[in-house]
Amino acid sequence: MSLGNLLGGLLGGGGSPLQGALMSLLGGQQSAAGQGGLGGLVSAFQQAGLGDVVQSWISHSPNQPVEPGQLRQVFGDEQMQTMANQSGMAPTDFLSQLSQHLPRAVDSMTPEGRLPDEGSVSV
Repeated sequence: MSLGNLLGGLLGGGGSPLQGALMSLLGGQQSAAGQGGLGGLVSAFQQAGLGDVVQSWISHSPNQPVEPGQLRQVFGDEQMQTMANQSGMAPTDFLSQLSQHLPRAVDSMTPEGRLPDEGSVSV
């Protein structure tokens, strides 16, 4: 399944303003941590001291919630503002939506309880 189809299903169909931001975030665009995609996301969470949170989304254990403020801590103000602008949403609305959908998106991308091999996620 492609990342676009997966996110479309999670977000209730195509056209969600959040879908484009999640595609960029999870599909391989380089992050502030210096690497892109799911691996970059995991690294960014680990560097922010939230490795246990992101690990819960990957593993078969229940997904731990993430707060909008924690996402700002992970990505930094500049990247958050850029992603909010790309989505056409106000930063606070964007963070709120992202905190709801990011755990399920990562969980859906890691059905085997581990990060997929590099390049195995199609965008």
